[in-house]
Amino acid sequence: MGDIETVAVTDLPDDFTDDGDRILLDVREDDEWESGHVRGALHIPLAEVPARIDEIDLDRELLVVCRTSGRSYRIMEYLLMRGIDGAVVTGGMVAWQGAGKPVETGAGEQ
Repeated sequence: MGDIETVAVTDLPDDFTDDGDRILLDVREDDEWESGHVRGALHIPLAEVPARIDEIDLDRELLVVCRTSGRSYRIMEYLLMRGIDGAVVTGGMVAWQGAGKPVETGAGEQ
């Protein structure tokens, strides 16, 4: 996984709602999303990303988050093979919450 860039949760804003330069793609399942997600993140479960790739604004810097990083690495490998750059949020939502960063619960925007 050496070719995949990473970013620490501490280097990210608490809210992506008004971040016009970056997009945070959350690839966890619906129940995981509803139990706690980053405000302003885009939610597309891992298995749906290939079919819904057009929903991701590829003109923005892409950051991918899941629970602990495993799924993020898998989808970044897929995206890199298709010429789409991005970075994995190291440690995922476990690291996010461990750093004391805020989360929203419920369905929210997906």
